[in-house]
Amino acid sequence: MDKLPLYTKQQLALRNGQDKPQIWVAYRGIIYDVSESRLWRNGKHYEHWAGQDLTDELPDAPHTETVFEKFKVVGKLS
Repeated sequence: MDKLPLYTKQQLALRNGQDKPQIWVAYRGIIYDVSESRLWRNGKHYEHWAGQDLTDELPDAPHTETVFEKFKVVGKLS
């Protein structure tokens, strides 16, 4: 994990499924690629938008942080 590329919040925001084709989200400083998930089509998952840090929103979700284990890690949030 130490060799992962760093991305700013602004760079993450561009990976929202609208501005760029990638659909990324961050959780606890790690950026995940959720592009292949049918639940993130068009960069939206229920009331959550891609290209953001979802750390503060996870407590309200019906799932735990283990949901991120199925997604590829692409970087760290700087």
